[in-house]
Amino acid sequence: MQPQTEFLTPEECAEVDKALLTSHDKFTARVAIYALRSLKQIAAQSNCAIADLTPEQIEDWIYQDPSLQEGIDRQFKQFFSRLVISSRKPLEQTATETKTRIEDLTIPQVVTWFEHQAKLKLERN
Repeated sequence: MQPQTEFLTPEECAEVDKALLTSHDKFTARVAIYALRSLKQIAAQSNCAIADLTPEQIEDWIYQDPSLQEGIDRQFKQFFSRLVISSRKPLEQTATETKTRIEDLTIPQVVTWFEHQAKLKLERN
């Protein structure tokens, strides 16, 4: 596997950028997309479903992720691990709402879920 130097592909970035989201929501969507890709890799390496991954497995993998090695300290990796672990919740909700497994989610489905959540927040305010 070739190490990635970017968290998202240009196509993934474009998908998020065209979404009607606040900067905060775009950041959260980007983290969720990175998390989805990472969780798929971790699950494949662990030969289990994403839902069965433990926080420890996720954290260990992030500590070893080649894209997080250069110039990034342990505290940031710990912080980022928590972000990825937390991203499971919106991914699980997206999977439930689309009646699919997390492993089968697409980037457009994830972005659409974040847009829908943003719209609901606006309607409540």
